[in-house]
Amino acid sequence: MSKHILGILCSGRGSNMQSILAAIKSGQIKAEVGIVLTDKPEARALAVARENGIKSICINRKECKDQQDFEEQLVAELRNAGVTLVVLAGFMRILSPYFVGEYRHQILNIHPSLLPSFGGAHAHRDVLAYGTKVSGCTIHFVDEGMDHGPIILQDTVPVLENDTEETLAARVLEKEHILYPRAIELYVDGKLELVGERHVRIKN
Repeated sequence: MSKHILGILCSGRGSNMQSILAAIKSGQIKAEVGIVLTDKPEARALAVARENGIKSICINRKECKDQQDFEEQLVAELRNAGVTLVVLAGFMRILSPYFVGEYRHQILNIHPSLLPSFGGAHAHRDVLAYGTKVSGCTIHFVDEGMDHGPIILQDTVPVLENDTEETLAARVLEKEHILYPRAIELYVDGKLELVGERHVRIKN
């Protein structure tokens, strides 16, 4: 089987991308990163990619005609790089059915809560407001719904009485940096099997 090529989409500092790159360098993930794409020219992820010798491109959504134009440019760059798995790592854009259809069951996302609870952009704020005692993170396949696709892995952290959004986010992020490389490892090793519409089985 040919080696998997990852395309990483980021909008910010790229901390999850750095954990993925470290897992590739250590041999945990048997793949390479073909391209890093961002929608924000100021994204730190662009510099991280350059520092690691990875092709990186900003496709500024503000300079595109519309969502379709933006996503067609994303897909073109991913195709040119030979990408076999799209990894969303802090990519703050909702992808349309067009993009999802182009990479059906080949897009992973990470979310900082235990889905299906607390989806959306303000998970930590919503967790604290609700009074939940446990939070965590979720790795899932991306489908047409927001934070909705089949769940691959989850891990938990306790919510402490004195937590703020920042302290909770920091503890969840530590889990993310472990869990996301593990999910990618399972994918590239062919150990994930989608059963029906919602269930992901991890093969031995």
